[in-house]
Amino acid sequence: MLADMIFGLLALSPQEGGGTLLDVNPGLIVWTVITFVLLLLILRKVAWKPILSALDQRETTIKESLEKAEQAKQDAIQILKQNEANLARAEEESQKIIEQSRQYAEKLKEQMLQASKTQAQKIVEDASAEIERKNEAAFDELKAQIAGIAVDAAERILKENINPELNKKLVNNYINEITKN
Repeated sequence: MLADMIFGLLALSPQEGGGTLLDVNPGLIVWTVITFVLLLLILRKVAWKPILSALDQRETTIKESLEKAEQAKQDAIQILKQNEANLARAEEESQKIIEQSRQYAEKLKEQMLQASKTQAQKIVEDASAEIERKNEAAFDELKAQIAGIAVDAAERILKENINPELNKKLVNNYINEITKN
């Protein structure tokens, strides 16, 4: 049927060489169609396959790039989570260090207070011992003075009164009173 049409168009074509631009030339139409079909077949063999393969490669490259981008995103999320965990761990460790420092400072403060109390207690004890020694020394000196006074008093009594028993009794009473104090 196509062949009949082509032959029909060839039969209608004018045999004369002169025509206008608007005249239909069936031979030209046939050759244009044949050339177009041949060009399509050649382009299909030569150009379309490379173009289609280049498009397929481009599509594959884009898919791979998208997959790599998704993988990079997942890796970035993973790294972010690790960084957050590391930050939390570092914060926890810093809190531990601060707490340990606080405990150490408290312990050091307690030790210093205890040492100060011990030193103050020692100073008080040393002062009390010194006061006790000075009291004893003063008491001994007082005894010696009293003994001297007693001897002087006894001497006066003896000068005035030569009763040995009475004198002895007076001196003993006087000495007993002194030792009681």
